[in-house]
Parts: sequence; structure tokens; C-alpha cells
Amino acid sequence: MSDIVEKTLTALPGLFLQNQQAGGPAATKASFSSKLGGLVRGITALTSKHEEEKLIQQELNSLKATVSAPTTTLKMMKECMVRLIYCEMLGYDASFGYIHAIKLAQQGNLLEKRVGYLAVSLFLHENHELLLLLVNTVVKDLQSTNLVEVCMALTIVSQIFPREMIPAVLPLIEDKLQHSKEIIRRKAVLALYKFHLIAPNQVQHIHIKFRKALCDRDVGVMAASLHIYLRMIKENSSGYKDLTGSFVTILKQVVGGKLPVDFNYHSVPAPWLQIQLLRILGLLGKDDQRTSELMYDVLDESLRRAELNHNVTYAILFECVHTVYSIYPKSELLEKAAKCIGKFVLSPKINLKYLGLKALTYVIQQDPTLALQHQMTIIECLDHPDPIIKRETLELLYRITNAQNVTVIVQKMLEYLHQSKEEYIIVNLVGKIAELAEKYAPDNAWFIQTMNAVFSVGGDVMHPDIPNNFLRLLAEGFDDETEDQQLRLYAVQSYLTLLDMENAFYPQRFLQVMSWVLGEYSYLLEKETPEDVITRLYKLLMNDSISSETKAWLFAAVTKLTPQAHSSNLVERLIQEFTISLDTCMRQHAFELKYLHENVELMKSLLPIDKSCEEMMVDASLSFLDGFVAEGLSQGAAPYKPHHQRQEEKLSQEKVLNFEPYGLSFSSSGFTGRQSPAGISLGSDVSGNSAETGLKETNSLKLEGIKKLWGKEGYLPKKESKIGDEMETPPVPQENVTVENVDQVVTKRDQSQILTQSKEEKEKQLLASSLFVGLGSEGTINLLGKADTVSHKFRRKSKGKEAKSEETTSAQSVTCSSFSSLSKVACEEDDYLNTLQEREEKELEKFSLSSQLLDSESLTELPLVEKLPDCSQPAPSLFADNNMEIFHPPPSTAASVAKGISLASLLEETTEYMHSNLMDVCNNEAVSVSSYKIWKDDCLLMVWSVASKSGLELKSANLEIFPAENFKITEQLGCCFPVMEAESTKNFQYSIQLEKPFTEGNISGFISYQMMDTHSVQLEFSVNLSLLDFIRPLKISTEDFGKLWLSFANDVKQNIKTSESQAALPSALKMLQQKLRLHVIDIIGNEGLLACQLLPSIPCLLHCRVQTDVLALWFRSSCSALPDYLSYQCQKVMEGS
Repeated sequence: MSDIVEKTLTALPGLFLQNQQAGGPAATKASFSSKLGGLVRGITALTSKHEEEKLIQQELNSLKATVSAPTTTLKMMKECMVRLIYCEMLGYDASFGYIHAIKLAQQGNLLEKRVGYLAVSLFLHENHELLLLLVNTVVKDLQSTNLVEVCMALTIVSQIFPREMIPAVLPLIEDKLQHSKEIIRRKAVLALYKFHLIAPNQVQHIHIKFRKALCDRDVGVMAASLHIYLRMIKENSSGYKDLTGSFVTILKQVVGGKLPVDFNYHSVPAPWLQIQLLRILGLLGKDDQRTSELMYDVLDESLRRAELNHNVTYAILFECVHTVYSIYPKSELLEKAAKCIGKFVLSPKINLKYLGLKALTYVIQQDPTLALQHQMTIIECLDHPDPIIKRETLELLYRITNAQNVTVIVQKMLEYLHQSKEEYIIVNLVGKIAELAEKYAPDNAWFIQTMNAVFSVGGDVMHPDIPNNFLRLLAEGFDDETEDQQLRLYAVQSYLTLLDMENAFYPQRFLQVMSWVLGEYSYLLEKETPEDVITRLYKLLMNDSISSETKAWLFAAVTKLTPQAHSSNLVERLIQEFTISLDTCMRQHAFELKYLHENVELMKSLLPIDKSCEEMMVDASLSFLDGFVAEGLSQGAAPYKPHHQRQEEKLSQEKVLNFEPYGLSFSSSGFTGRQSPAGISLGSDVSGNSAETGLKETNSLKLEGIKKLWGKEGYLPKKESKIGDEMETPPVPQENVTVENVDQVVTKRDQSQILTQSKEEKEKQLLASSLFVGLGSEGTINLLGKADTVSHKFRRKSKGKEAKSEETTSAQSVTCSSFSSLSKVACEEDDYLNTLQEREEKELEKFSLSSQLLDSESLTELPLVEKLPDCSQPAPSLFADNNMEIFHPPPSTAASVAKGISLASLLEETTEYMHSNLMDVCNNEAVSVSSYKIWKDDCLLMVWSVASKSGLELKSANLEIFPAENFKITEQLGCCFPVMEAESTKNFQYSIQLEKPFTEGNISGFISYQMMDTHSVQLEFSVNLSLLDFIRPLKISTEDFGKLWLSFANDVKQNIKTSESQAALPSALKMLQQKLRLHVIDIIGNEGLLACQLLPSIPCLLHCRVQTDVLALWFRSSCSALPDYLSYQCQKVMEGS
């Protein structure tokens, strides 16, 4: 291998200097080759790592002196860069050459720029501060007429480019989509794909150009665009249903071999392109029959043409099977896919067998009978010598586990766990076994023994949630109090038996679990006294192999048992030994036990029996220290600074580049880092939270995405679990496959064959009947979890009867406002927002909008009286006067007037809410369909009206809306807004609620109607929706704004140039409030505070500042996509005005 590396790197100079003339350049080439080749040969000849480090350090010192010398030419610099690249590849720091790589990319001929760009792409990362120096070079090269320079610039943009500099090159890259050379167009598409990955909202306005790239005459450009579409369809498949036909046509051409031969791989036409298209079709056809019908033929053709003769065709077949089981099912395709899986599973090749098991694991939720068809093969795979096959087989068994086969499957998992030495496998399997044990445990003894095996094998590498959840399950108990006591008693007896074993070694976490259980529930023992338990714990405390953390758990258990013990001799000896311990933590525990032991009555009141789950009132603000703090401040002590403020001050003292424009720095407002723009002085309960540290605190822990376990109301997951049971989705019904079916399959075999079976085969049959029992309605399978109808063995009960209703209400509000997993709002913030809504009326009176800056039309009232660009307020009713005589039109004109009357009356009744203009959705020669939007406080209301053009009566009309991925659509059967329906007009009202943030979305469906004496007719329609339709004002106070600002981690800053009419802050705020439904909270000097929320309850805060002709905006939210979207909308509003 070293010879290949040496030859490769020795050949590099020939690539760089191939166009040089003979003579002097040849001598330089030879010199360079000898230097690089000598370095490679010298390293490969070394025998130790120490010698390699010494040699590389000498080389780096030589290179550092060379690149720093003023006499170094660009040609020499290029050669030095190649050697620096090799040193970095070996893992040594060559940071002194980074700036020289950028300089080399900025100047020199094509070969030198090429090496400079290559070095930059290998040396730097996307967030490196030196990349800012490369932006102008990239812009210049993108504007070059030399194709090589343009290609180099597009390549570096698609690899590493700072996110905040995307607007500088985006217009240039858009222009390259129209370039005459296909390689330029292809690289431009890949650069836009990179932008879509890191900043999707900045390229959402050029989606139409992506469609042109999909139809490009060059196959490479089309293939590059598939990466973008696969990403966008994963996020929102409903918005690209209309492209299904295009993808199907492309796949037909690929499968039919109509692409150039250059795209073939081992005579297989464009295999990776086929795989990409199959994945896209699988996403588009999921739960959509009409879309799936378009792709049945091409999937059938793909399964037929992909013959099992090469590895790449196996990959195509695997994706075909995956797609067939993802889309709306068709029986013929399912049969062919099942046969394909069978060929994979039965193949003697390990790779194919693995693919078969992988596919079987995926499709088992749709067709559990497949596992029954291959049950003997699966049994054989359990004893396969390849560990990957065994692991995938266990994953398959994990998917089909139910209450009837859990003991056999868990036993197989434990056997594999005892044999495995890889940490990743141990962590993964331990989590699965713990989940199955809690869900399907047949009895208490089996559950405790299984968890003991999990703790023993998993040791200290298992996830900490496993022992924590186990202890919480024991503490909270179940619906039956008697069963609670039996489980706890068996756990205590089991742990005492384990501690009595000689020379037994247990992991630290297992000992911690034992100590907690013995400390809490040893009182249940009848034959053992507390002194006996303390004696066992004392032996563990004296063991030198026990860690300090585990000894703290043991000491806590002894402290709990001390009030129950009659004799205190052992406790006093323990106190004497550990009060002189060198371990500070243990010494502190010993002194605490000493002083508590002196007052037994106080100790009993502080440590009651079986009270671990009782609620405790905690003063999170530490108000009892207010007097001490006030006294310290009066004596000249320094005020407390939050952690994030100290970190920002530390970073500001370091020498770093400042990317903020002069004159627009937010620090001039008197705050730094994550401090509130409102300048609020916060208490210790807010500022001391470690989760509030800023994004720039690189030296602190990153807590984004970490689930919060403790909040203001106590232990949070406990509350979520209560409504988790209530909101659990019903299982997907599966085909019933009972135990009798399995027995019948066996009995139908020839009896003579059964008699001649070996003993080993009979054992396999017996194992199969145990493993695959219960596959059917009693044990439905779910890929993402085990949602079945079998009741859990351990169903946790509510903790406090008195607090039950309050906790349920709080948990529901947390669940609703958490907005699935995309909104990273901590539970504390949700509770806080709920509190804000309760006291909304009180806080509105405290708003401090400057009366001098705001006119009589207060900005706080604008959301009810202003309108969007495409919105209109209802006009006064034409029929307000009851004494007015109304002219009745003749029958010939009744149809045309009926529509106007109906819609006018509908708009008249909706004066309370803002609404859009009337939009024509679809029409034909007989009817016209129109709709408009009503922006209610809690949802978006869509109203459709079907009106007859000919004057004929509408006999019937029905509206059907297709399911949309990001929306929850509900028909308003009882009309929310009264309408005047004529005989020739029908109206429909639907409420639309947002379930998942999206970039682009639409609602599609069809309207079926029937006129008098005619047949039924269908009209399809589609209505586009934007995220702005679900944004509402958030009315909070300035103080609440400051607290929320500190708790949000996702922020976006943007500077927008303004005209003279927009230079005044009130006019800018008024415009943003009118167009985007933002609520103006306060105006402080030349700064303004605004807030809004994305339905149902994802808040977004905006701090804006006007200086000369620039409006500086700073957004913060708990949802990462919301600030980017609002920033883009603000820019459109300010530029459009």
C-alpha cells in the first residue's frame, strides 16, 4: 500500500507541471519530485510513530521558513502547498500555511490557482474565519470568461462557503444555470444544492429554475438536480406531486437504456440515477393512490429488468422493493417484491442475505406473513458465523416481538450480547432489551432478572436513561398497589442475593441502582433487618474498586436506612472513618449523616419511608438569599454576572475578526451576547440557566436539542408520559396470523419427512413456533416503535390525585406547543407562554409605546384594522337599511347575481377577522369555483364557493380535499360564518391547522357537482399556501420579551437598505406590522421590539434598529426555520414598498 501512495504522490508534480517547457523547469520538476518523493519514502521507512513525528516536524519547520520568505515565488509556493497537504493528511497541524493557500488561490496562473483552491478546500471548514478573505476571489472567478476558473470557483462554493456570504454569489450562480456549457450548469446546480442544505430559505425563490434543470438536455445536469428534489420532497412531498409524471418518464428512459453509454456501469444503465429516482417515487407515492398508479408500470419494468447478475443490480432491486412497499399497495407488485426478498434471504451469498434481512425488517409491518414464510431461514441466521447477519436477524426479531414470544427473543438477544465486545452493539441491544422487558414482561421475576442481566452486561456504557427509567418505574408504580409492592420486594431480595455472592463484580451503574432500591424499599423485608442491609452496604463502601460517585449513592442509601435501624454502632463507625476521608464529597456526606444522626426525630421527618415520588416545592429563584445578596452589594461586592455574559466578555478580549458592519453593532444598545435587547435585569432563576448560553460560546457545553428533564413544575417527562398514553395512536391493523396457522403449515407436510427429521431440525421447528407466535392482530408491528394492542405489563399510574388535573392540563399545553420534534422549545418556555396568555389583558395595559412616536392609530390595534397586500376589508352592507326596496333581477340574470350576493354576504359576516381577496380556483363552461382565506386567531379558514354560470340549479355539489403532509384539514360542518346560499351556489368551509413548518405548500382536491338533468362532473383544483398564512401577532410585555429572548438559540441578523420614506422607525414598524402581522411591543429610542407566533404556539422575536438608511433586524426563535423565513419576508416587504 505504501508503494501505491508513493507512486501516486510522485506523479502529482507531473500533473501540475505537464505544460512546462524543457530545461530549467524540468530541473525544478525533478527537484520537486525528489523532495516529495523523499518525504514519502522517508516516512514509509520509519519504524515508530515517534520517528515519524520528528521527521514531519522537521519538514513543517522547513516549509514554514520557505513560505514566509519574501523571495518565494508562486511556483515554489505551489510545490510547498502539495507537501503541506500531505502533512495535513497524516494528521499534523499545518495552520501556518492556511493564509498562504488563500493567497495562492487569489493570484497566479491556472495551475497555481488550482492548487490553492485544492489546499483551501482541504485545510478550512465552513465556519473558518479566513474564508471571508476568499469571497472576493470567488466572485471574480465566477465572472471570468475562462471556463476553468469558473469551474474552480463553483467547486469551492459547493464544498465550503460561509453561509452569511451566500447573497454575494447567489445571483452569479443563478446566471450560470443558463450557461452554454453543461459542466458549468451541472456545477451551478450542485452549488445551489449546497446552499439549500445550509440555508434553504435563501434559495426558495429560484425553485422554478430547479424545474428547468430537471428538464435540461444534458443528463448530468438533470441528475444533479435530483439531489435537490430528493431533499425538498423529503421535507414536503405534497408540493411536488405534479412532477410525478416527469420522474416516471425519466426512469422509463433510464431503464430502457436510452441514456448515453457513458452512464452505464457494468452494462447496467445509470444505476445510481435509478436508485435516486426510486427513492423520490417512494416518497411521492406514500399514502397516495392516484400518484402511485402512475408509477406501477415503471416499477414493474424495473423489477423485471434488474437481473440478479451484479452487485449494483441488487442495490436497484432493494430500492425497488423499498419503493413498492412505501407507495399505495398493489397486489401484483407486492407478490413480485416478496419473491425478490425470498431470493435475497435464501441466497448463499452473505451480502444478498443481509439485503434480504434488511428488506424483510422494513416490510414486516405491511406483511407479517413474510416472516412466517422464511422462519426456518431466520432461525439459521441466528447461528450464522457472520456477526452482521446475526445482528440484522435480531433486529428483525425485535420488530416482530409481542407478549407471546418476548421471552425467547430476549433470550436470543442476551446470548448475542454476552458474546459481543463492541461498545456500539452493546449500547444498541441493551436499549432494545430494556424496552421489550418493560413493555411485554410476563411477570415480575422475569422482568427483574432480565434487567439485572441488562445492567450486568451493559455496564457503564449503556445510556443513562435506562437505569433512570427503571428506577422511575419502580418509584411511580402501576395501577395495582399490591403488584407494586411485590415487584419492589422481589427487586430488593434479588439485589441482596447478588451482593451475598463471593468474588462477584458488578458495573458501577448497577451498584448505584442496587443502592437506591435497597435504601428506598428495604423496609418491605420481613426476615432481614435494616442493620443487615447496612452491613452489606458498608462492605461495598470499604471496597477500593468502588468509584467516588457510586460511594455517594451508597452513603445516601445508608442515610435513608439509619432512621429505621435500632442499632447505630455500624453507622457511627462509618461516620468516624469517612469524616477524615481525603475525598471532599464523601467527607461532606459523612458530616451530614453525623449531624442528622444526632437528632433522630428530625432525620425521620426529613427521610420518610416510600416518599420518593412526592412533590417538593422548590424555590428556583433562591429568594432566601436576597438578604445576603443585598448585604454583600451594600458592602461593595461585585454584582453577579450570568455565565453567558462572562463568556462573551472573555471572547471579546481575544483577538478575533469582527464581522459586524461599523455603526450597526447591536452592542451599542448596552447589551452583549444573549442579553435581552430590552435591557432587562433578570433574576438568578433566568440568568443562571446553563441552557441560555449563546451560540458563539464555543468553550461551553452545547445543549441544543437536549431533552430537558427538570422544569419549574418538576420532572417533565413524567407529565409527558401521562398524555402520551392518552394520545397514543391506534395500531395499524394487520392480517391475522394465529398460532393455528403455523401448526397447520407444519401438519400439511409429508409425515414421512417429519419422521426422518433430525433432532436438530426438530429443535429449530420448536424454536420457530416460539419466535413467530402471535404475528397478527395481537402483535402489530411498527417500524418506528411497537404500537400494538397488547396492554403493557407495566402501565404507570398518576402520581398525585390532588395535582392530577393541574399536571394533565400543563402537560397538554406543553405537548400542543412543542410542535412535534421540530420546534425545540423547552418545556419551561411552553409553561411560560401559557402563563403569558392567562395574564394577557393585564400585560397589555403596561405596554410603553411612545405616544410621541405613535399617532392616534396605535400600532397595537393594527392587526384588526389593517390589511395585507392581497387582502381587503369587507365593505359596508348594501342591505343595511331595512326600509330599502330591493330590486329582484329577472331569472335570466339571477345566476350571475347569486354568486355576488352569496360571497358578499359571506364577506360581510367575517368583519371580525382579516381575509384575502376572492380568488378564482377553477372553472368550466357550467360553473366557476372561487375561494378566499380567513386568518382566524387559531387557524386558517378556507372558504370555497361553487356558483353556476348558466343559471341552472345545482342539484348537488361535494368538495374533497386530498390529505396534505404538513396540514391538518377539518371540515366546518356547522358554518363558522353565515352565508346566503342561492339555488345556484354552494359554499364549503375548512379549517387548516399547521402540523409541521414548510417552505412551500398547497392544498389540492376536487369538486364534484351535478346540475339539473345532467351527469356528475369533477373539477380538480389547487390552492397555494405560505408560512405567512399561519403567523399571528404575539402580545407580550417588554419584560416577557427579554426573558424569552434569552431562552431562544436560533437567531438571524440582516441589514436592509431603506428609502427616505422608511427611514423613520414608526413607519418601518407600521409597514412590518401591516404586511407580516407582527405585534409591536415597545419603541426605545431608535430601536423597536416586535413579536409574532407560528401557529399553534411557536414564538419568534424581532429586535430592529434604524440608522441613517439601514434597517438592522435581529430575529430569534425556538424554531430554526422561522427566523430565516421572516428575514426573507421582511426584505421583500421593505424592498417592495
